[in-house]
Amino acid sequence: MKFLDTAKIYIRSGNGGAGCLSFRREKFLEFGGPDGGDGGDGGNVIAECVEGLNTLIDYRYQQHFKAQTGQHGMGKNRTGAKGADVVLKLPAGTQIFDEEGEVLLADLTKVGAHTCLAKGGNGGFGNSRFKTSTNRAPRHANPGQPGEERTLILRLKLIAEAGIIGLPNAGKSTFLATVTKARPKIADYPFSTLHPQLGVAQAEGREFVLADIPGLIEGAHEGLGLGARFLGHIERCLVLLHLVDAGTDHAGQAYKAVRRELEAYGHGLDDKPEIVVLSKCDTVDATKLQTQSQRLKRAARQTPLRLSAATGLNLEVTLQKLLAEIEVTKQKLAPQPAVAAEWHP
Repeated sequence: MKFLDTAKIYIRSGNGGAGCLSFRREKFLEFGGPDGGDGGDGGNVIAECVEGLNTLIDYRYQQHFKAQTGQHGMGKNRTGAKGADVVLKLPAGTQIFDEEGEVLLADLTKVGAHTCLAKGGNGGFGNSRFKTSTNRAPRHANPGQPGEERTLILRLKLIAEAGIIGLPNAGKSTFLATVTKARPKIADYPFSTLHPQLGVAQAEGREFVLADIPGLIEGAHEGLGLGARFLGHIERCLVLLHLVDAGTDHAGQAYKAVRRELEAYGHGLDDKPEIVVLSKCDTVDATKLQTQSQRLKRAARQTPLRLSAATGLNLEVTLQKLLAEIEVTKQKLAPQPAVAAEWHP
């Protein structure tokens, strides 16, 4: 399945059905009176957050969605049926914007959440609605109201508890493939990962979701490389796992390059808790490993973990540290119960 995180769609709710102009015609009833029923309401366009989806690929090949028109009213005071709704099934983390992409209309972050994007038109009144004591035989009925139409932009921001960041070829995909059942493309050239990948990791009997973000380079926030498009996917992450290749020229400079892009992008990315890891430790000798570790410690102001996904070095330690940081962050973000004010007479 291809990954698609942006889509532009056109929606239209259904028109209301017209009211009926009818009179009761039966044998031995000389003045049957009006009996025109109301028209049915038009169908709504509803967005619903469902599980099992992590891409907007369904909206790549179909962009127009129209709800059904309500049925017209009928004689014998029969009301027309309501038009069928159209339900847009979206993955968790989908944001819905207006046509200009500036006004946020809905943010579907939990499975089961739903919102009405376009309300169907009301059905028109039949002529029996207009009967009064002075107008016993009204000869007019209302047409149904037209539905709403609009163009919307869908943007997906993956919901993961931990996001893996770093320069290209830092070992992000290898780490994800080792600790989860995800199978991202792994190669020895930059930008082998073209789309974010999700995987479920386990530590201490607990599960949490990891997101592998395509590599960042200098100027990613301005559109260089792939980072500008996918930086938004780590906005919802609770913790960042920053991988730095031990075989790079200068680990401290590589770390700072990514941090500059996070700060330039904004949206609170630079304030997220971060775990710094020196990856691919099996590819360098002990002397260079010690030098790179010291450089990274000075740049990040924390002692980095030494990791090797190929040999399994510190894999479990890294997952345990991620889980502990996730739990701490969840507790900080959890709403605190309100303290009742002390009552005084």
